[in-house]
Amino acid sequence: MDINIATKTEGWLDWHQDPATPRFELPAGAVDAHCHVFGPAAEFPFAPERKYTPCDAGKQQLFALRDHLGFERNVIVQATCHGADNSAMVDACLASNGKARGVATVRRDISDAELQRLHESGVRGVRFNFVKRLVDFTPKEELLEIAGRIAAFGWHVVIYFEAQDLPNLWDFFTALPTIVVVDHMGRPDVGKQATGPEFALFVDFMHQHPNVWCKVTCPERLSVTGPKALDGEANPYRDVIPFARHIVEQFPDRVLWGTDWPHPNLQDHMPDDGLLVDFIPHIAPTAALQQKLLVDNPMRLYWPED
Repeated sequence: MDINIATKTEGWLDWHQDPATPRFELPAGAVDAHCHVFGPAAEFPFAPERKYTPCDAGKQQLFALRDHLGFERNVIVQATCHGADNSAMVDACLASNGKARGVATVRRDISDAELQRLHESGVRGVRFNFVKRLVDFTPKEELLEIAGRIAAFGWHVVIYFEAQDLPNLWDFFTALPTIVVVDHMGRPDVGKQATGPEFALFVDFMHQHPNVWCKVTCPERLSVTGPKALDGEANPYRDVIPFARHIVEQFPDRVLWGTDWPHPNLQDHMPDDGLLVDFIPHIAPTAALQQKLLVDNPMRLYWPED
């Protein structure tokens, strides 16, 4: 079978086709700082080594969602289904008229000329993924070498890991020579207490290392008891709120928010992105915190020239 025939993974949930108009009005200049593009596979084939095959979710759909929800800009994170071929993400950045930046996946054999090309296209970071069910292991010395090279461009490193792995990864993360942005709060177990030792370790990680930022994203992945962002639910994912709100209030200048559209690898439900936007004031309850989370911080990290 041709590995690039885009037959979706069994049980794959496609993105919500009719998201609500958010009740919460985003501040002017708001940035969706974590989203993806998938293909379309006919134009941008998925990587042979991928762990899943998604639906098509291209730049036109992403930009339409951006406008519907009220965002002005996007940060497009390279999806693991595309491996280290950043073509779909770069194409979206170039098509955005300056309204999108990118986070790439690169290998150690990438040339300086290719890094420069990525920079000129809008890439401002690389992602290191430590979630074993999504990617194969890359030696840490290789990742450190990549981090050293991209630091010269002023890029940052985005890290994706699960809470129980933080103790074993701590020394590696703290050796990175760039700003470090943690995806999805390090995937805490929200069935535990936000004041408990596991999440306290992550909070301590941020306190000790002022170069560490955090995306307070993906409540739909983390929630255990919900309720889900579906059918007009005004207060979704209540069990995630104490975790995200604590991070926003403790580190207001180092937090980001994004939709995670088109929500890869969800098994339980596909959230309504409009209702996800309505989650924001529960974790950033004041206009000042909302401005930092949605405008000031992502602009400082991705569009410092503006």
